[in-house]
Amino acid sequence: MALQIKKVLNNNVAVILSDKGLETVVMGSGIAFQKKTGDMIPEEKIEKVFTLTGKDTNSKFQELVTEVPMEHILVSEKIIRYAKSNLGKKLSDSIYLTLTDHISTAVQRYHDGIILKNALLWDIKQFYPDEYVIGYKAVEIVKADLGVEFLEDEAAFIALHFVNAQMNESMTLVHDMTKLIQEITNIVKYHFQIEYNTQALAHYRFINHLKFFAHRLFRHTAYEDDDTSILDVLREKNKKEYQCAQAIAHFVKQQYGHQMGNEEMTYITVHIARIVKESRKNKENKIE
Repeated sequence: MALQIKKVLNNNVAVILSDKGLETVVMGSGIAFQKKTGDMIPEEKIEKVFTLTGKDTNSKFQELVTEVPMEHILVSEKIIRYAKSNLGKKLSDSIYLTLTDHISTAVQRYHDGIILKNALLWDIKQFYPDEYVIGYKAVEIVKADLGVEFLEDEAAFIALHFVNAQMNESMTLVHDMTKLIQEITNIVKYHFQIEYNTQALAHYRFINHLKFFAHRLFRHTAYEDDDTSILDVLREKNKKEYQCAQAIAHFVKQQYGHQMGNEEMTYITVHIARIVKESRKNKENKIE
């Protein structure tokens, strides 16, 4: 069976229409060489097929594949395929665009001796462990397939692309959210002079809550804020934890102009109490 070309992008890449009438990018060595719109491509010569939803994403991807080496596109596709199998989470099609662009740019940077440090490396490993595993695997794939040995910092950069693809947000927003989570966890850490047990359920729940809080803050949405009864109880029962929540609220107001309401204060106080309890229990176990 042969497929009709709608548009030639380069010698190795063309656009066809899928059975559903969607523009589809097809790749294969020399499949579009000396061909033009309306010519046919033998199906057996096609190595990869990309059908991306969203007109803007599709258009930008078509533009990108004309600018980056085919091997970079294939490496990115292999990484995405691995992520889809191992993350078990829905990813936006934008990942094909953003990751391919990042991989190709990073490879060129490394060839030019320009290696960027990731200031959020430790935090990304802690806050997004599943995505970091994907980033680390990506580093291995790049080394095996392209012969470029990325540092661990690059694994963290790649991890954020997969965080972004789940939220379908901009990379700038994801970076800002990660920075805010780092700042809040540091306030709790130094307020109580504790070390986090990153394997504990309490820590997992706290970080998850902070992700949603950060998302709401930067999206300028908030909880409904009528009920203060639970917070009144917590203020008396967990005085130190509530004081820490107040410190966080003050910081968030000063740095981000966001006023934390009663319900948000309730949730954050509860999570801090769990974190502190878990930390003390972990410390006691180490002493024993």
